[in-house]
Amino acid sequence: MKSIFTERRQRLGANLPPNAAIVIAGASTQYRNADSSYAFRQDSNFWYLTGFNEAEATLVVLTDNSKTAKSIAFVPEKDKLKEIWDGYRAGPEGAVKDHGFDEAYNNSEINDQLPELLKGCDRVFYPVGKNAGLDQNIIEWIKTAKSKDRHSSAIDIADATSKVGNQRLIKDPHEIDLMKKACRISAESHVEAMKFVKPGMTEQEMEAFYLYEFAKRGGRFSAYTPIVAGGENACVLHYVENSKPLLDGDLLLVDAGCEYNFYASDITRTFPVSGKFTDAQLAIYEVVLEAESKAIAAVSVNNNVMDAQIISEKVVTQGLIDLGILKGSLDDLHAKGAFKEFYMHKIGHWLGIDVHDAGDYMEDDQFMQFKPGMVTTIEPGIYIPSSANVDDKWKGIGIRIEDDILVTPDGNENLTEFVPSNPKEIEALMA
Repeated sequence: MKSIFTERRQRLGANLPPNAAIVIAGASTQYRNADSSYAFRQDSNFWYLTGFNEAEATLVVLTDNSKTAKSIAFVPEKDKLKEIWDGYRAGPEGAVKDHGFDEAYNNSEINDQLPELLKGCDRVFYPVGKNAGLDQNIIEWIKTAKSKDRHSSAIDIADATSKVGNQRLIKDPHEIDLMKKACRISAESHVEAMKFVKPGMTEQEMEAFYLYEFAKRGGRFSAYTPIVAGGENACVLHYVENSKPLLDGDLLLVDAGCEYNFYASDITRTFPVSGKFTDAQLAIYEVVLEAESKAIAAVSVNNNVMDAQIISEKVVTQGLIDLGILKGSLDDLHAKGAFKEFYMHKIGHWLGIDVHDAGDYMEDDQFMQFKPGMVTTIEPGIYIPSSANVDDKWKGIGIRIEDDILVTPDGNENLTEFVPSNPKEIEALMA
């Protein structure tokens, strides 16, 4: 395993200029209240580059004139008493032996050692603005490094966000295997939820059911706070109250995915609480399903990231015209953005160690072309609140369908197709 992380650090170093450094801080322990902490979750960039899962650690990758890269870690020191309470610590020796760093120090030494390491660098990269403490530390470390040699050249600061993010954007085979497992766990959980739901349950009960199904399959943590929205609650895009009763005749929109070994999945399905769509619900649902199907087909190396968006907008616009919800021509309504009253979000986002994963969407001032190894969500929706100026039969309907799509050399692979989206298959499953 350590060879994977070592190779990633070497690849990052090869993408840096000579005489440069990149500094990535790991996560700190976060407290819920008093001395009760949240479950520790390592910073995603730090995990991607190190596989080191202890709090309060820092990674430095240095390049010299020949662009040869060296990695140095600052980690919690060995402490037998703290290990009794909180578990094993690798310490500097273990960090080198088990994680492949070239050098490692106790994190208490960072203010003395890091300026020495930065001395002579021309440029220091780090994720600017992500961590206020690191922002200030970088400035102090550079000032101290400069004070050691008044005649050295200036040390420039540069943002590391795209450097690391665009490397993370292309998943390697190890990452793809983990993501397939995460997606399978979540897909199976959605299937079980469709079988389980009944009128009279609550959104909270369904949320708990999902978390249980994730955990028993190995996805102990949710990749994000689940959205479990019955009826008109589905028209609130980031609804997380998850407390209302589920009524006969309502739809239930669930946006939920597990995290498996640090990798996220992200699935949304909308299904009838009673097991059968009404005519109005089905009519809206079929528009969203067509938009999703055609947008997924557009995920290929021949297209850029905006092509699927435009396709989904036009399908939704035409569908709303056909249902009488919008009036006018497709071209005029699309150009005016009339669909945005009912479909106001983007078609998807990158997926990986984060549910909204790292990586740019623009390249050389153009929308980025899809490349093999990218994973994106595709998630069109239509949301019609009671306040909308439409026929009553449409009011309170909120529908989103979302799958996780891996870009391949010759097309794409739907990693979450195990959970049905066809309405007849959903009704058969729930019968």
